[in-house]
Amino acid sequence: MSASRGTQRIDPATERLSGWIQPVISEAGYDLEELVVTPAGRRSVVRVVVDRDAGVTLDDIAEVSRAVSEVLDRNDDGMGRTPYVLEVTSPGVDRPLTEQRHWRRNTGRLVQVTAGPAGSTEQLTGRITAVEDAGVTLAVEAKGKPGAKKRPPQPRLVPWAELGAGHVQVEFGRAADDHHDIDDEIAQDDAAELEGLDEAELADDDGGDK
Repeated sequence: MSASRGTQRIDPATERLSGWIQPVISEAGYDLEELVVTPAGRRSVVRVVVDRDAGVTLDDIAEVSRAVSEVLDRNDDGMGRTPYVLEVTSPGVDRPLTEQRHWRRNTGRLVQVTAGPAGSTEQLTGRITAVEDAGVTLAVEAKGKPGAKKRPPQPRLVPWAELGAGHVQVEFGRAADDHHDIDDEIAQDDAAELEGLDEAELADDDGGDK
């Protein structure tokens, strides 16, 4: 069940690639959250984002990377024999929450979301306390006058039809569970690795990256 409004169009090449990768990732017990192919010089960067309820560890990333790499190697002709760099990662904290599983996996986290019926939406900040078929329950921070005594958060059930994409808020100093810590660490490591890629080096180096 999706909480997002609207759909995204997928180009034929990415759709074909997804058809090869999706079954392998599903068989391994993961969800394919995102697949992005980006030109980088004479190569392509194939970025695969996976997740599951139990979270994703560094060992899991290595396992999925091997499986996806084997699939791409078997379909080398379909890739046009174009050299590629494969990157497998888990969703970062900045990933919008658009599916029911996204909300469920972030239970306990503080989020901002636009909610309400069309034409009468409002911006809410609250902690996810429950995710069910009826919608998402948020412990919503009460809005008070400046200087007034802060009131405790109030539970509010937001139906899926009235729920926009959620955005997790980073809370410094709050103890997070291991699942979220590992996912964020993987995302940060991958971001640092991406920043270190030099497009000119990618274009000049024809060595094997498959």
